Amino acid sequence: MKMETRDIIICIALAIVTTNLIRVLPMVLIKGRIRHRYVRSFLYYVPYITLAVMTFPSIVQTTMSPLSGLVAFVVGVVAAWRGLGLFPVAAICCAIVYVMDFLLTLL
Repeated sequence: MKMETRDIIICIALAIVTTNLIRVLPMVLIKGRIRHRYVRSFLYYVPYITLAVMTFPSIVQTTMSPLSGLVAFVVGVVAAWRGLGLFPVAAICCAIVYVMDFLLTLL
């Protein structure tokens, strides 16, 4: 079934409206500073949760074996928890995935 130009324009317009409503509506509805402690705490962690939700499936699915991605993830979390920076954690995780995928191909 082929989409007509009119249908494509309607889909694009709906996408624009939906995206802008999500971004503009909070600015219109919320006047002033948010004082509620729990709401502020929730809003503080939203970017981190969003990043984790987008990143975690890629960590597990882009490797040759989901096991190597999972092990690299666990080691990366432990390394970050111990205070290592972003670059060392990323390098360690990449090395673990490379070595584990190599070892799994030998088996």
